[in-house]
Amino acid sequence: MTTTDDTNKTFEKRDLAFPQYNAEELQKRYQQKCMPLERIFKNINRGNRIFIGTGCAEPQFLVTSLTDFVARYPKAFFDTEVYHIWTLGVAPYADEKFKYNFRLNSFFVSDNSRDAVNRGIADYSPIFLSQVPDMLNHGIEQMDIALIQVSPPDVHGYMSLGISVDIVKAAVENASIVIAQINSNMPRVHGDTFIHINDVDYLVPYDEPILEYVSDIPDEISHKIGNYVSRIVQDGDTIQVGYGSLPNAIIASLKDKKHLGVHTELLSDGIVKLMKEGVIDNTLKSIDRGKTVASFCMGTRDTYAYIHDNPSVSFRPIDYTNNPLIIAGQKSMVAINAALQVDLTGQSSSESIGEYIYSGIGGHADFMRGTVMAPGGKTILTLRSTSNDGKHSRILPLLENGTGVTLTRGDIQYVVTEYGIAYLYGKNIRERAMDLIAIAHPDFRGYLVEKAKQHGLIYHDQAFIPGKRGEYPETLETRRTTKDNESLLLRPVKISDESLVKNFFYSLSDNSMYRRFISVRTDMHHERLQQFVVIDYTREMVIVAVIEHEEGEQIVGIGQYGIDETNHVAEVAVVVRDEWQGKGIGSQLLSYLTYLAKRGGLLGFTAEVLVENRPMMKLFERGGFDIEKRRSESLYELKLVFGET
Repeated sequence: MTTTDDTNKTFEKRDLAFPQYNAEELQKRYQQKCMPLERIFKNINRGNRIFIGTGCAEPQFLVTSLTDFVARYPKAFFDTEVYHIWTLGVAPYADEKFKYNFRLNSFFVSDNSRDAVNRGIADYSPIFLSQVPDMLNHGIEQMDIALIQVSPPDVHGYMSLGISVDIVKAAVENASIVIAQINSNMPRVHGDTFIHINDVDYLVPYDEPILEYVSDIPDEISHKIGNYVSRIVQDGDTIQVGYGSLPNAIIASLKDKKHLGVHTELLSDGIVKLMKEGVIDNTLKSIDRGKTVASFCMGTRDTYAYIHDNPSVSFRPIDYTNNPLIIAGQKSMVAINAALQVDLTGQSSSESIGEYIYSGIGGHADFMRGTVMAPGGKTILTLRSTSNDGKHSRILPLLENGTGVTLTRGDIQYVVTEYGIAYLYGKNIRERAMDLIAIAHPDFRGYLVEKAKQHGLIYHDQAFIPGKRGEYPETLETRRTTKDNESLLLRPVKISDESLVKNFFYSLSDNSMYRRFISVRTDMHHERLQQFVVIDYTREMVIVAVIEHEEGEQIVGIGQYGIDETNHVAEVAVVVRDEWQGKGIGSQLLSYLTYLAKRGGLLGFTAEVLVENRPMMKLFERGGFDIEKRRSESLYELKLVFGET
């Protein structure tokens, strides 16, 4: 990168500036910088390292012109290495016919380079993107040529890198020769995006449409995942979200939130839509308050128009946006990223499936690890439960040989599929495995249980009910309030609830345990707990009353019934944690169990209640049943017939 003294005077007088971009005028004033492309490309020597701008900011005209030049002069140079993060363009330099001229080396593998990388005719460098600028600054990888795309110069001679700052800024600052395509369609984006015209060696004025990234329309599965994620994200959180149809669905699901902030690597159409709607206002951020902070943008023309000269948007280099220490300083930070696979121990990969390299580390680990350290931070890993064809589970017993582990077992807090949320933080391997099996596709849960047993991840006698009978009925989740207006979630028990149920029963006083089981036995070992969490939802029902906290769920009450098919009634029982008694939780549980039983066509309940257990008798008496009562020593045997409704 060079600076010539004769150009330093260009902007000393206002009449020499370019208030409006004029390509011919610029070429006239900068004849030494605006040379024919053939002369410019002759500065490239064999073995040089060539950097190309990222994603939608890739200078298509320069790239195409360069490969055309090599096609005309195949011996012009050999063995150059082409570096970039991510290409959305045609990537002609990855074509095998140019194998003696170019060797692609990508920090992130995209659709256009995936085949070449996996065939061994291109390279992938696994690295945290936050560390790439430092690598360039310290000369670990020396860039000889940088091909970039910029906005027209302003009156002070500054050009904006526009929609791609990421590692481009570092490449420009360290490359020996910088070749800039000036494009009137490139937005002028605020932040650390500017380079001076004096710091560019060659200028190539050429207008063409900026590349656009249009993701697939989110499908039903993506929307389900998005709805689960929206339960975790709270008003005032600062979010980071990746790219693709799944992240777009996730972003769309946040439309009812308030005062969200953004500190992200990628700015997408979905984020801009929430900015326009006022959902994202960045008013509660602890760092860069009032600013949507990103490093690059991949979107549509409308998004580019919105961020053009918009002071509420600040683009920063990737060693700022992705710096785990900066992320850790952002209170209530939420990192939302997608994975290709996760295993039952909590390891995940976003970069490969076995030995097949699919994408890259990217900023995934930067954000997940920084967010774990942030005050009130939450990390969310999202994935579809199966491959697109439905033939393979994306939740595996163990990651396949050759798979790159992007996140370790200690990095992940929440995992979300279309079947629910698994919270792994602080849990042991057995608990993690059961939580992840519960959100796997039902077709693969039996297989995962058996494999988990074989690997010693779960109890060897772990019960499992296959098919629809054991599939969690999410539609039965409902919300109620206690007498003192505390929010209460009533939901069916899950196979992964064993630890929660155990904690609940061991929290009960001996008196409450005796009243519930009419026995002095107080142990709740694994075999006994399975009777409560592994159930056939078509023959019995266990409803847990849950208080939700940021650190997880707490069961404060359990109601259950088991169907007596001979008489078409069900035996019912309800128990509430001692300190939560008297708040109406028992009534809510019994009322909901009654509703479910009636909906199932049952005629009533039966129950056994200790004579001295007056609170339980009052609960049934207020339940609207026609009660038949028979005393047997210290016990009432009740028949609770459903009244007319």
